[in-house]
Amino acid sequence: MDKYFKPLPISTQETREFWEGCKNHELKVQKCLKCEVTRFPPLPMCPKCNSTDTKWIPVSGKGKVYSWIIVHHPIIDSFREDVPMVIALVDLEGGGRIVTNLIECDPVNIKVNMEVIVEFVDVTEEHTLPKFKPISNLL
Repeated sequence: MDKYFKPLPISTQETREFWEGCKNHELKVQKCLKCEVTRFPPLPMCPKCNSTDTKWIPVSGKGKVYSWIIVHHPIIDSFREDVPMVIALVDLEGGGRIVTNLIECDPVNIKVNMEVIVEFVDVTEEHTLPKFKPISNLL
């Protein structure tokens, strides 16, 4: 694996399960054990019932684009070769909304509710990033 010179996520107590799932190419979200609401990003307390009883569950990796921006001028030099870069909010099938990159698509073809699926990118031996690509690319 080549050297990776971009910023990497920092795993915290609240995100450790998520990043471990990504490393295993499995997308996970939190589920409240009291009211059964699923959520992402992770929170220490359920926003619906205020319970702190949570478990992590795998989800399909499918979702729909909620919103996006196209970055043409990176604020960090290490992303210079990646522009234009699409940063999107994706509503996950199974619950939650994730901030991610859209890959393998022309930015002019992105639409609200476009169906996407996760693609895990192993960037270092310790870090795997979930990115999303259009499901139509697979057909």
